[in-house]
Amino acid sequence: MSDVAVVGSINVDRSVDVPVALERGATLLGGTVLRGPGGKGANQAVALARLGRSVAMIGAVGADADGDWMIDTLDAEGVDTRGVRRLAEVATGQAFVFVEPQGESTIVVAAGANGALKPAMLDEVASETIASARCVLAQQEVSADVVERAAELCTGMFVLNPAPARPLSEALLARVDVLVPNRHELAGIAGRPGTTDLHALGGMARNVRGPRAVVVTLGDEGALVVEGGAETHVPAVPVTAVDATAAGDTFCGALVDGLLEGKSTVAAVEWAVRAAALATERPGAMASIPTRAEVSARW
Repeated sequence: MSDVAVVGSINVDRSVDVPVALERGATLLGGTVLRGPGGKGANQAVALARLGRSVAMIGAVGADADGDWMIDTLDAEGVDTRGVRRLAEVATGQAFVFVEPQGESTIVVAAGANGALKPAMLDEVASETIASARCVLAQQEVSADVVERAAELCTGMFVLNPAPARPLSEALLARVDVLVPNRHELAGIAGRPGTTDLHALGGMARNVRGPRAVVVTLGDEGALVVEGGAETHVPAVPVTAVDATAAGDTFCGALVDGLLEGKSTVAAVEWAVRAAALATERPGAMASIPTRAEVSARW
């Protein structure tokens, strides 16, 4: 039995530094292209493993060299990959990451095998793994049907990072214990215009029916916890950011780690904010994710 079953995407990332934010129709000269392991699911699994949690990864890769590399990478991190399917008809997922000078990034994902993962595959290779986990952590770089099946199989805590944004069914939201959107994803779920106003974000979060807690990630402003009618802003810690690509995934992993440790939601978010901040100080996605010792030594 694993502490956490992560149901989600496994990608190979190709990142390049760009001098300014991307604009439609523009041509930019970028820096060196870096290839690295990634995918929101794989990143969150590795974040949990580096924090000392036992983790099982459930997802799909192609029957190609990229798929071999990603499974070997996860194995080396101590992640249980027996729930990762090898699919001959599609390629391993790819993500193209454009990193701006202040560390913000724009990401384009080609789903590949992630999009070919089906609910029946969860039943075939991972139903017991999901059912026995203390927590199931899912994202939305796999199909809605897969996420909903993972929620049905889950008997422990279910945490959903609704990224990238898409509509969420009432049935899925009713099964979510903790929802972890960014401000743009929350606005989409609530059917409201985007905003930076914390009180307005709190109002949107309170109107999401189902989860016992909504944790809104705010980038360099930290996070907003909405639980039991109360709103708590957890500010970010000061760092010099160079690449925020894996900050959100590090945050999700550390949040789950804190909750499994028995921390309150606010205390778990404080821990997650520190872990995510440390991830922004290093380039790359999975390569930037810190260990428990690194986070504890820093703060």
